[in-house]
Amino acid sequence: MNIQIFGTRKNRASQKAERWFKERGIPYHFVDMKEKGISPGELDSVARFIQLSELIDEDSQSYKKRGLAYMEFDIREELLEDPSLLKLPVVRNGKNDASLGLAEERWKQWIEEERR
Repeated sequence: MNIQIFGTRKNRASQKAERWFKERGIPYHFVDMKEKGISPGELDSVARFIQLSELIDEDSQSYKKRGLAYMEFDIREELLEDPSLLKLPVVRNGKNDASLGLAEERWKQWIEEERR
């Protein structure tokens, strides 16, 4: 299993995701969206499992400040330009799967599949 958690250090859901994997002794790589953002390849990999429209956080301050509710825009382009628009956490299991938010049941499935 190759777990990547895309989140921020201050985001409670990101902290919970980190804790969930840590408690189970599953190694993961944390990508702090405030520092690095998400690369085009990573976003495309995640988008194979989660629709781009689900990834954008319409409740975020960035979404409101940019006035995105009132205009047409390319979601992929906006997410790459401003990572603070991304709903968190996004957890990627290598190139095999990805989840959005606290998806503990899905993560359990990944562990079970890995053990087989």
